[in-house]
Amino acid sequence: MGSLESETPTSETVGEMPNRGSVENAEKRGEVDLNGTTNGPKKNRIRTALFYLPRIGFRCFRVQRDEKGNFDMEVVDGSVDRRKPTHLLIMVNGLVGSAEDWKYAAAQFLKAYPEDIVVHCSKCNHSTLTFHGVDVMGGRLAEEIVSVIERHPDVQKISFLCHSLGGLIARYAIAKLYEQDERKEDVKVNGECSNHGWSRDQSRKEEFKGKIAGLEPVNFITCATPHLGSRGHKQVPMCCGFYVLEKVAVCTSLFFGKTGRHLFLLDNRKCPLLLQMAGDREDLKFLSALQSFRRRVTYANVRYDNVVGWSTSSIRRRKELPKLKHLSGDSKYPYIVNVETAKLSSSQLYVPSEAKANGRKKIRLEEEMIKGLSSVGWDRVDVDFHESKQRHAAHLTIQVNRYSVNSDGVSVIQHMIDNFLL
Repeated sequence: MGSLESETPTSETVGEMPNRGSVENAEKRGEVDLNGTTNGPKKNRIRTALFYLPRIGFRCFRVQRDEKGNFDMEVVDGSVDRRKPTHLLIMVNGLVGSAEDWKYAAAQFLKAYPEDIVVHCSKCNHSTLTFHGVDVMGGRLAEEIVSVIERHPDVQKISFLCHSLGGLIARYAIAKLYEQDERKEDVKVNGECSNHGWSRDQSRKEEFKGKIAGLEPVNFITCATPHLGSRGHKQVPMCCGFYVLEKVAVCTSLFFGKTGRHLFLLDNRKCPLLLQMAGDREDLKFLSALQSFRRRVTYANVRYDNVVGWSTSSIRRRKELPKLKHLSGDSKYPYIVNVETAKLSSSQLYVPSEAKANGRKKIRLEEEMIKGLSSVGWDRVDVDFHESKQRHAAHLTIQVNRYSVNSDGVSVIQHMIDNFLL
């Protein structure tokens, strides 16, 4: 139950090698015994497993799972004096996904920043629970984050990495957890990305307002997320741009319950939820919560993503999309073909107007969402798997959902790691 199944090549395989001192400490805390059974209170049942990491010396992954299937990952070395990680990274799965979808990415982030971060892979919205609606799932995620922070009282910062629908869920959750505040800080980028990223030690001075669940918001990263919904023209690529098929797709959205209605803007013909999430409401400050992060990033598939279109995942108008013939990768990030650095966020957040989601009105609705979301500023990273044998699985490859079939997305995950702000 507590094992981490790695699908990386043999040279990177995480072999099982328990650290006795760390296991004994876990036993004392009532988390786990050597057989993996819990000794603590039943309602807070957590299981812990440890794994040897050959590449970072004698250290281990500690994987803690609760009864709901959520798991936290951090690096431990048995040292009493080792400082606790202070940065919490929340990973959120997409439609019909699970916490297991992030196993590869979680392991790579921990290898890169073993002293700094704790990774929590959420599972409160998995499988058919992802049909319950963005608002319901966002509320569940917010509650889960609060419980994770209680388990890790030393964390001071929070970041998000979300795939597909997970980006919308996280946007709702951060609005629930947002607390207003004002301060300024220097931001330092921790990676070197040549022409397709930001240089090492490049400083940015930005003003950010507010906290998320009492923590300092740092990175908000989405990949293949339908920020503008799935109803617009060519927003669901498998429909091949045919209006008839797009209308059929709207009908089939009913199979995905309340979530389908949210994605296809059918939940409120006057002001659908996704339009509300492109602005601040009196009770939920969606844009202010996003603006509080030092950095917001979209990773978008240029083509071959049959589920989420390029414009909706990159928050652009179709006329703003770069020309394909002008895009190319490099040796370090072969599938990263374009990077646009965010413009400074506007001090005045955009207030979307109400628009009906039918007929030509949906064009206006999409425009309102773009204006609202763009007012906080986003780094936009375009990904093209055209030269990859895994291109037809681009929607999952961008996340490295399963290493054995999505391994070409490794360079995309590395790009995220190299540009991650600590």
